[in-house]
Amino acid sequence: MTMFVDRVVLHLQAGDGGHGCVSIHREKFKPFGGPDGGNGGHGGSVSLVVDPQVHTLLDFHFRPHIKAENGKGGAGSNRDGANGADLVLKVPDGTVVYAMDGTVLADLVGAGTTFEVARGGRGGRGNASLASSRRKAPGFAELGEPGDRLDAVLELKSVADVGLVGFPSAGKSSLISVLSAAKPKIADYPFTTLVPNLGVVRVDEHTFTVADVPGLIPGAATGKGLGLEFLRHIERCAVLAHVVDAATLEPGRDPLADIDAIEAELTEYGGLADRPRIVVLNKIDVPDGRDLAEIVRPDIEARGLRVFEVSAVTREGLRELTFALADLVEQSRAAAPVLEPTRIVIRPPAVDDAGFTIEQAPDGAYVVKGPRPERWVRQTNFDNDEAIGYLADRLARLGVEDQLAKTGAEPGDLVRIGEREFDWQPTLYAGEEYVPSSRGTDRRLEEKRTRATAAERLAARKARRQRPADETVVGAPADPDAPTTVAGDAPVTVDGHRTGRTADEDAD
Repeated sequence: MTMFVDRVVLHLQAGDGGHGCVSIHREKFKPFGGPDGGNGGHGGSVSLVVDPQVHTLLDFHFRPHIKAENGKGGAGSNRDGANGADLVLKVPDGTVVYAMDGTVLADLVGAGTTFEVARGGRGGRGNASLASSRRKAPGFAELGEPGDRLDAVLELKSVADVGLVGFPSAGKSSLISVLSAAKPKIADYPFTTLVPNLGVVRVDEHTFTVADVPGLIPGAATGKGLGLEFLRHIERCAVLAHVVDAATLEPGRDPLADIDAIEAELTEYGGLADRPRIVVLNKIDVPDGRDLAEIVRPDIEARGLRVFEVSAVTREGLRELTFALADLVEQSRAAAPVLEPTRIVIRPPAVDDAGFTIEQAPDGAYVVKGPRPERWVRQTNFDNDEAIGYLADRLARLGVEDQLAKTGAEPGDLVRIGEREFDWQPTLYAGEEYVPSSRGTDRRLEEKRTRATAAERLAARKARRQRPADETVVGAPADPDAPTTVAGDAPVTVDGHRTGRTADEDAD
């Protein structure tokens, strides 16, 4: 069974960037090889491109979850990771991309029109790319940036020059089948047409398209029947043709009442008041239909509308109708503005643009917003102290520290950047020029100790036990480990050598 899908919700996920690599070159006879960690690859993006061979959004109806390829991580020996493959989705001409809140993201009209709906994440830099004159061998690398994740609504609005509108069973499908090569379903019951049909009409050197919209009924603009689902397909039509059943047998129906009812629905839907209109009185091959068409024609023309009496069965009046439609389409095309290629406008940032803003949230936190600070936070490995110190230096150089102080932040206040929260300690970083010591650590992040270490306590004990020579007390040992002597018992030396005898023993 053939399905026509003109509205889908896509769950899009671009590829994540690959992580950078932390590596130090080690090779025999090369003791100082230096950092050689490669960069991570960029994640794949998701793009939409208009393909004339695609006429429905059916493929996305069954596969709404779209995910691009992730970038590969870097490796040692300066090997960069591979980029993730971009994902290109083919959509019909006239597809409109909406955000979930109804914001129009793109209007894709014209073959080859491309729109990047989800951008892939940036790959993280390896420690080889982060090396500098001060940080010669970084012990950290940047993480890959996550790709965009969003839900988007795709709506198809048929791109046609002429739109056929009217009540069900007015003969719109029969008319488009004889004007063009389209083969819509035709039957003698209401709502035979459940999906819009497009047909191409050629008149001499002119070519235009005709759209057959499913039948409208009173209340279609508010959701009754099939009108609300398919009224969007006539928004792009340059000419509207009222197809009226001149041989209807329903009570209370006549051509003027049908035209008024359809016009009321078009007015309520909105945006179609400026389109030129014509009236096609169909089924004049039926005797009662021809008589009624001749009766109501003056009243319709009195409203300023051109009237054409046709029969899709005998093809009577089709030639005049086709030329009239072609003339109206050419007039509309001539009045349309000339399309120019998109101009690339480069707008440099303002002189006083710091690239970020700081606002205070209701919970008291200071929120830093900006593409660079938020990207830096996403790419920081918070399990590595050196990476955290590097992030603090970058934020300080950008001016975040100074701006926080000017905004009124106090030490210990909560600062939020992206999805991360910090306790602000300006005296800890202050953007100072810092030369790292061992890889993966940062002395500025070390917590201040309130209790001495065991080695420090042992050194203090030894210092207390030692006394200067002039403070030696008689009868008190200067050192617990030194031999105990008293006055008069000093050893006697002969020619600079100790004899082992005391002075009192020599006197005896």
